[in-house]
Amino acid sequence: MNTMRALSQKAGVQPVMRRSVVARSGKSLSGGDVPVTIEYLKGLPGVTAPFADVFDPAGFAKTASVRDVRRWRESEIVHGRVSMLAALGFIVGEQLQDFPLFFNFDGRVSGPAIFHFQQIGQGFWEPLLIAIGVAESYRVAIGWATPTGNGFNSLKDDYEPGDLGFDPLGLKPTEPEALKEMQTKELNNGRLAMIAIAAFVAQELVEQTEIFEHLFLRFEKEAILELDDIERDIGLPVTPLPENLKAI
Repeated sequence: MNTMRALSQKAGVQPVMRRSVVARSGKSLSGGDVPVTIEYLKGLPGVTAPFADVFDPAGFAKTASVRDVRRWRESEIVHGRVSMLAALGFIVGEQLQDFPLFFNFDGRVSGPAIFHFQQIGQGFWEPLLIAIGVAESYRVAIGWATPTGNGFNSLKDDYEPGDLGFDPLGLKPTEPEALKEMQTKELNNGRLAMIAIAAFVAQELVEQTEIFEHLFLRFEKEAILELDDIERDIGLPVTPLPENLKAI
């Protein structure tokens, strides 16, 4: 081994290159996992401004393997997609709850979206749970390796995280660079959606108001405060702030 390393150094080959190639497979020569290098992570989609390098403030990559990172990326993509649907569902559900053709024929669904699931009766959850089960079973069958002693909780070697082969509109680019750019956009939108849906839930729990209702109340409060400043400048009585706006 030392002789091979010496020959490689004389030929101008850096030892780290051999390590990075091994890291891409997620296995060492002895069959065990090896730590993921930052260089490997830099090549993945999702590295974007303002973080030119890998954003890993907690240092998870220091002790992770490629198998770990691929599993984390699969989880990030799935949670991002679910969060994008959830954020859209919050807004659409609150706007359509009074629409007669919506799944609210008897008008029992109302108020902030975080309370909608408690108001929906039978006939909705059963088909939804079946659909979720079918979708998750399909994803597991495509991407996840058969759980064995060495392959438990890991993805298949030939599976690209997030690629389920579902592209009915034919939007997936064929060029590698264009595909990587689209994957980065999806990751960034998913990350934003995860933050957004967390903020939606927190806001509705605290203020017990719908998303747009909260937004419009903020606008109303700001407009009144701006009007108060003008009234003070010209010596007119200040418009009092309504009670429902004082806590916002």
